[in-house]
Amino acid sequence: MSYLASPNIHIIENDQDAIYAAHQVANFALQGRDARDQNRTLPFAEIDLFSQMGLGGLRIPKQFGGAFVSNKTLAQVFRIINKADSSVGQIPQNQISLLHVINIIASQEQKDFIYKEILDGKRLANGGPERNTKDTTTLKTTLSIENERYFLDGEKFYSTGSSFAHWLAIKAIHPAGHVVLALVEREAQGVTVIDNWNGFGQRTTSSGTVKLEHAEVNPLLIFDERILATQPSSRGAFSQLLQVAIDVGIAEAALADTYSAVHKARPIVDAQVEKASFEHYTLQEVGKSIVLLDAAILLLEEAAEYLDELDQLETINEQQAAQASILVAEAKVYANDAALHISEKLLELGGSRSSLTTHHLDQHWRNARVHTLHDPIRWKLHALGSYYLNNTLPARHAWI
Repeated sequence: MSYLASPNIHIIENDQDAIYAAHQVANFALQGRDARDQNRTLPFAEIDLFSQMGLGGLRIPKQFGGAFVSNKTLAQVFRIINKADSSVGQIPQNQISLLHVINIIASQEQKDFIYKEILDGKRLANGGPERNTKDTTTLKTTLSIENERYFLDGEKFYSTGSSFAHWLAIKAIHPAGHVVLALVEREAQGVTVIDNWNGFGQRTTSSGTVKLEHAEVNPLLIFDERILATQPSSRGAFSQLLQVAIDVGIAEAALADTYSAVHKARPIVDAQVEKASFEHYTLQEVGKSIVLLDAAILLLEEAAEYLDELDQLETINEQQAAQASILVAEAKVYANDAALHISEKLLELGGSRSSLTTHHLDQHWRNARVHTLHDPIRWKLHALGSYYLNNTLPARHAWI
């Protein structure tokens, strides 16, 4: 079954088309990035363009009308957009990850409905983890059944992209005690989205609160997450691949600004050189940054290529799923370090003038620091060591 999108929504046809669309979004997003960050202005026009260019459905399977671009292209798309504005780039990653999960656990009827919504330009965001719980997997949000009608009650935070969404993906406890994923309309009665995210980085991602007060859910749009535990999948690796691409995009933006800042900086008098770009220690630090970023990109591409290999298989085994997570974890370690190191060295090598608010160069470090707090690399390193030393397979969840 195939679909036609709304007249104003472009349909991505192939990988090259996706890359072109990403550059269009990135060019537009870059224009107002600094002002949006300074004023915490949400990027509604930029996210609308993302949808209009068809990027929301770039990984929808071809039998449903999508292009199902390669994971390598997907990573490049997110690098391009995040280099321009990492808030704009972070917003749609939940949609892409959620659609991947839906492709694993949904029925044909559910896929028919959801994929058509996305190809028509509708957007999907998550109701994130809950506050004041033991950990991010602990849930207080409930799904209740009354006279064969289904209702959600609870409160979510870290709900990235919720202000831009048409549908919200909510994890809740079913009356039978297991976890379900439910899609509820953003404008449904009982749903309140509050843009109260006040982190010092990723300021315009709308990663705030979603309140659910007896919000009714279509039973067609309730998914049993227990299915994820019954078979190995690339769910975690796929989700983390997008996080790596975000960090790499931030690092690429910081390195580009480093080149510009160094050319504008004055040399240290002791260096006895005409330009800061001739300083020996500056050359060394820039060289280190280049190598670090190149390594992160290569590891990202290697992990994406392995996921592309798995996409060619009807099913994958536990060892293949683990290998995917391990490769992405290795990329995440380098992307984390590249984003943080390069964005900090930018300020050092640019000199005192780089701290002026008019240049807005601090945003790269702020964004890198906040985004890399997701899925901390200390546990990536733990997983890597345990895998290679003890043959321990990494846990099955979205954070590895």
